[in-house]
Amino acid sequence: MDDTGTLDEALQRLHASGPERLGRLTNHAPMAVEALAAHGQSGEVHRWLELYAPKLEEFPGAVERVTGDNWREALGDSRRAADWIAYFGREVAERPWRDVLARWWPRLLPGMYGGSTHPVIRVGHAVRTLLAADPGDATGPRVAELAHGLGYWAARHHPVSAIAPLPGADSAAAALDAVPPIPEEGAQGFPARLGLVTRLPVWAADVTGPDEAHRRLTELVRAATHRYATHGHGEETMLVHAATAPNAVLRTLPALPRALWVPSLHAAWTASAAVTSMYAPDAPVAYTAPGTFAPDEVFERALAHGDEHVIKFTDTAMDVGDERALTAALRAIELSEPLA
Repeated sequence: MDDTGTLDEALQRLHASGPERLGRLTNHAPMAVEALAAHGQSGEVHRWLELYAPKLEEFPGAVERVTGDNWREALGDSRRAADWIAYFGREVAERPWRDVLARWWPRLLPGMYGGSTHPVIRVGHAVRTLLAADPGDATGPRVAELAHGLGYWAARHHPVSAIAPLPGADSAAAALDAVPPIPEEGAQGFPARLGLVTRLPVWAADVTGPDEAHRRLTELVRAATHRYATHGHGEETMLVHAATAPNAVLRTLPALPRALWVPSLHAAWTASAAVTSMYAPDAPVAYTAPGTFAPDEVFERALAHGDEHVIKFTDTAMDVGDERALTAALRAIELSEPLA
């Protein structure tokens, strides 16, 4: 992890910006700079931020203070992002960040599908950097970043319901293959398309123990990452979330009570499968990597490309760590538009 203060400086700079722009597009910068720092690229953080800066908007204005009494009525109200971030800022100032996370995770988990799953991904990045710090040595900007992520999640909280179960499969890869695509004439935009997801295969529904939940979640992240190489052309940007959203949950598990691991698995499966359904291509295509590259070389290629989704997907591919995952990252670089 970053040990020069560069990440802290970047986060402080970014906390003056809102979690979204244009009222619907996520600010990816806090997640991307955390990924750069995690992979030894702290020296590139501010250069990358200068390229990304045109996509940042000012922090939104407050509407009404969120409290322990009125939070339910504010949940899922995107206008209240500033109110929610302020609420969690107070929470993490008054009690340990792990306690705040454990209290709110089960409240927020059913709504992880809002904001195109970006809020939970932002939380996953924040938790990773906090877990990497020595106990009791988490810096203020990194704790504040968790508050921003949780606040964004609360503001964009969006549950899914009425999903009819379909026959599943034993493996995560086979279960993803069994996901039916939404109709071709499906609505545009993530919320509208999500509303068309009404059937998903059953997978891991019989899991009741935390260790098995961790194993299955790891399997899901691997399968979704591998799948991008052959299916990412369905929608090169949105399909990365089929892997990065469950990986955010996986990264967060060590900071959570073990009793929350099983429901976390089930929510992560729904997110990954729903994204797969929403952006499935007509057919897979074979893909061969343009050479053999070490993991650090693949990440350097992602950084040179610059797209925020490519950087975050490559970050997840490096967590998976095998050749197929790195091939998928190279496919994302090939399919996506560079940042600059």
